[in-house]
Amino acid sequence: MTVSNNHRRPDIFEDNPLDPMAVATRSGRRAAPSPKKKAGFYISEPLLDRFNHRFHQLKLDGLPVENKSALLAIALTFALDDFDKGEQSVLLAALSR
Repeated sequence: MTVSNNHRRPDIFEDNPLDPMAVATRSGRRAAPSPKKKAGFYISEPLLDRFNHRFHQLKLDGLPVENKSALLAIALTFALDDFDKGEQSVLLAALSR
């Protein structure tokens, strides 16, 4: 009987392009994240409570929100994109009231 090479044991020291943590957390599917920097801002407690409530509701609804930083980045990007619209910006109109 011949031994098949199809069932060889994995070599833990071999070069492997797959990172086990990236595969397990599905982070291998995304592009490399840009460098991050911690930022501190003061916001009102009701706004923070609303943000936390929305984050947890999105998680309960099964939406793929990684963490609060990711949610805040999406919201801030959305707001900045709106500001870039100039006269058509809803946020600029709200600021000028």
